[in-house]
Amino acid sequence: MKYIFFVGTAGSGKSTLVGAYKQWLDDEGVDSIVVNLDPGVDALPYSADVDIREWINLEETMREYGLGPNGAQIVAADLMIANISKMTDIIDTYGSEYVLVDTPGQLELFAFRESSQLIVRAFGAEDSMIVYLSDPSLCRTPNGFISAMVLGALVEFRMQLPTLNVLSKCDTLSDDDEQRMLDWFQVSDALYGDLLDSDNQPETVIGMELFKAVENAGVFGEIRAVSAQEGTGLEEIYAASQLNFFGGDDIGDRLQ
Repeated sequence: MKYIFFVGTAGSGKSTLVGAYKQWLDDEGVDSIVVNLDPGVDALPYSADVDIREWINLEETMREYGLGPNGAQIVAADLMIANISKMTDIIDTYGSEYVLVDTPGQLELFAFRESSQLIVRAFGAEDSMIVYLSDPSLCRTPNGFISAMVLGALVEFRMQLPTLNVLSKCDTLSDDDEQRMLDWFQVSDALYGDLLDSDNQPETVIGMELFKAVENAGVFGEIRAVSAQEGTGLEEIYAASQLNFFGGDDIGDRLQ
């Protein structure tokens, strides 16, 4: 089984994309299941095959540890590893080709907790990858885009997994805005030029330094525009995962 972890900031559309991608895989005859790792979510746009909420209840965690919602989320994130064997036992019974893992809404609860790295290892790091969602609402300005890139680079650095970068909710963007953001990621000179044009903003000084750091780290490269609402880019997620795990066979080849 191959694991795809959907990671991004709160509001970037992780759960919605997971639901849309699961439906797309079903329509294409690709066997997959969905794992929810967010113990604090109220409702999901898909039916989770394995749900951490079966073992961890956020309200109970708040009462037991005398914490508010934010503190309980942190404790719950760390408690996940105590239930990892229960999750893997259920996952193994499915024997699906792909396991789609919906991570907690708050990025830091997955990317910056030791428990998450232990979960990845338990699932199988060698059979895992990340789909990192960049929220277009954070990427509309050159400085905002640099901030989003730094977050994505930190996630990849922390998790040490192959990462596919996607620009989520592209249906909310005009064609010009979408293309500009794609150019910023794929052509570093385009972003550098737009940063220079905005050098009257105080934060641009820091933005330029961050730009140099991510450029030196080799962060610039491919990104896909996706939309869960319109189904845009879902086939490209599949193609990227096939390339990562199996060397690039497409659906037509696999189903023959």
